[in-house]
Amino acid sequence: MDESEIERTMLELVAARGSAASICPSEVARALADETHWRSLMGLVRQVAIRLADAGKIEILRKGKPVPRDAVRGVIRLRQPLSRQHL
Repeated sequence: MDESEIERTMLELVAARGSAASICPSEVARALADETHWRSLMGLVRQVAIRLADAGKIEILRKGKPVPRDAVRGVIRLRQPLSRQHL
């Protein structure tokens, strides 16, 4: 799986969700792989999410609040950065 395809899919899903909602990283994996293989993409999806968050293109949330890269563990959600939601 190409990281650019994961990035494109992630950004599309986050944008489609709208300004007040977030997505689960598994939504990205499920959009790119069939039901038996999506879990194998989760590590790479999370890596791409961290890279996009570092670039300011998305926010990573835990318990509904943005978290820094060193707090990215467990259940996370992804959304557009608040500063980009109205662009």
